[in-house]
Amino acid sequence: MDPSVLQHLNDNDKQKMLDMIDEMQTRDSLKMYNGLVQRCFADCVHTFRRKTLEKDEEACVSRCTQKFLKHSARVSLRFAELNQQQSTVGPPQQ
Repeated sequence: MDPSVLQHLNDNDKQKMLDMIDEMQTRDSLKMYNGLVQRCFADCVHTFRRKTLEKDEEACVSRCTQKFLKHSARVSLRFAELNQQQSTVGPPQQ
């Protein structure tokens, strides 16, 4: 978010806005983490014979999380690139 957006707000409103943004980021992170756990569990865990994972299940979970982390890193880089391009070009003309 562009910090200049908050300049017109008083200190109390700025803090409320920053707290709201922080809460949204935390909620989004938890949603992403929960989605990863659900996806990898559904794809990798097939039996409940033991309270620990089988070797193949453990390897599958590891591959699943690595793919997710690599994908997330790539998406973050691409988002940063697009954000940088947009900030150098400026707002669209109307």
